Formats: sequence, C-alpha cells, structure tokens
Amino acid sequence: MRHNISVTFTTTSERREEEQAMLVLLLCVFLFFIFVFKFATAYGDFTLMSKKQPKRQEIQDKVVWITGASRGIGKILAKQLASLGAKLIISARNEAELNIVKSELKGKHAPDEVKILTLDLASGEDSLREAVQKAESFFPDSGVDYMIHNAAFERPKTSVLDVTEEGLKATFDVNVLGTITLTKLLAPFMLKRGHGHFVVMSSAAGKTPAPGQAVYSASKYALNGYFHTLRSELCQQGIRVTVVCPGPIETSNNTGMVSSEKRVSSEKCAELTIIAATHGLKEAWISYQPVLAVMYLVQYMPTIGYWLMDKVGKNRVEAAQKKANTYSMSLLLGKNKAA
Repeated sequence: MRHNISVTFTTTSERREEEQAMLVLLLCVFLFFIFVFKFATAYGDFTLMSKKQPKRQEIQDKVVWITGASRGIGKILAKQLASLGAKLIISARNEAELNIVKSELKGKHAPDEVKILTLDLASGEDSLREAVQKAESFFPDSGVDYMIHNAAFERPKTSVLDVTEEGLKATFDVNVLGTITLTKLLAPFMLKRGHGHFVVMSSAAGKTPAPGQAVYSASKYALNGYFHTLRSELCQQGIRVTVVCPGPIETSNNTGMVSSEKRVSSEKCAELTIIAATHGLKEAWISYQPVLAVMYLVQYMPTIGYWLMDKVGKNRVEAAQKKANTYSMSLLLGKNKAA
C-alpha cells in the first residue's frame, strides 16, 4: 500500500517537472520570437532604443553649436533643439539659408536669441580659430556646451578605382581635417570650464565597408577613431563624446530617388541623436534593416560580416550606377533592379 502511494507521488512530481520544463521552453520560444521581431523592425541599436525620450534638462538653456545647419539633418536638429529650450549657434557656408532656418525656429530662446555663424570647414585653421572665438563670445556666461559636428562632404557613389585626387582632398578637408581642427580649437575652452560635449554625426559607413563610398567611408572611420580616442583622453576632465552612426536617411537630397529603399526619416534621426547625446551614450547606430544587421555582424562576427560585404561589393557599385536600391539584400544574388 505504501509502495503504491510512493509510485503515485513520484509520477505526479515528474509530471509537474515536465510541465514546468515545457512552460520554460514555451517562454523561451516566445521571448526568442519577440527578440527576432524587435530586431527585424528596429531602427537603432538596442541600447539606443531602450531610451525613449531625450532628457530635456540636459538641453534647456545650454549652448548648442551645430555645423551644417542650413539643410538636412542639421536643420531638423536645430528645430528640435530649439523646441527643447536650447540656445543655438547655427553654422553653414550659406548665410542666407541660415537666416531662413533661424526664422523657422521656435522655442524658449528662438528665434530672437539664435546666433548665425557662417563657417567653411575647409577654410583653414586661422579662419576656424576666429569662428571658435566668436562662438564662445555669443553667450559669455556659459560658452559652448554642445558641439554638434554635422557638416559633411559626400560625392556620388563610385568605384574605389575611380576616386580622384580632388574628390579625396575635398572629402577629407571637410569631414576630417576641418572637423578635427575645430574640435582642437574649441576643446580648451570646454576644459577650462570643466565640461563639454561633442556630438559627431558619423555614419554606418564608418563602421562597415561601404562599396561605392570608399573615401567617404575612410573619412568616417577616421572621425570615429579620433573622437573615441579624444573621449578616452579627456573624459576624466569633463569632456563627453557621442558618436552617431546613421545608415540610409531620408532627406530632401534623396527623396524619391529609389522608392524601394527604406530610410529612417530626418526627423527620427535627429530625435534619436538628441536622445543618444542627452543620455550620454558613447556610440549610437540609427538604421533599418538590413544595414543594422550588417553593422552587428561586422562588429561582433567580423569574418562573417566582411564576407557578406565582399559578396555585395561589386553588385552595390553596379546598382549605384543604375540608380537602383543600394541597400537591398538582393545584392547578395546580383539582382540590381533599376527603380
């Protein structure tokens, strides 16, 4: 009699364990599918997506200097930062366009207190030194709190062997030499105050190979290396750096070019950039798939990531020449359909 009770108890216990194991398995499968869905529909890296809103207190009444502010993402950044209560200095080469942007800004300090500072990043160190001195004098009580390096030079996609010396020099003068020089001149003022934040609009092309954009990619790799090193050297003295790496972004320059390309909007890119900066993220990726997946592969599984880009490379250059989708996974199969 006792033996039968023991058998019944054991059987019941085993059944419960099996049921619990099955529940754990189902939960794991459920969580796996949620992860896959989240990854497939992501528009940024997981750390960035976990931050839902910008920290307004990190922006309000702070002085933010934006280069390349006359159009594109720079213009959108100016609008969003103005609405968050920032004191703005907006720069670009075209003063008339900057005045138009200023008139459209709304916020605690906009448009009346917005400062316009014309700037050509390729103009040389003496000119950039004058620009820094002017920027620091606009709001003497605080100086520049945030420097957003948004200005960039990019040529149409072309084969790596078709790069000209003129194109190489023009790209590096703006994207690298001018940006680094401006940083080197501004950083001492920030160090003297004990705080400052550089926000660098880099690119996915600065994290992965970018067939058809070899020189642009090289310039962004250079920026990433410089600014991550700058942060490592100066972070204990109050200098912060956020490197933002967007993939394909919808701007006025590419609207309607290739209808099948899925691009993050300029508004969303600007919003995520501000979120990354105000949460103190050291690096942030902004893109839809498949670019985001390629970035993860190159970062964490480089052999597979680089193999994948080697398969895509030649086809991507050909797709660019046909003005076709240069971000499609179909490039793996050599299917370059014109838009």
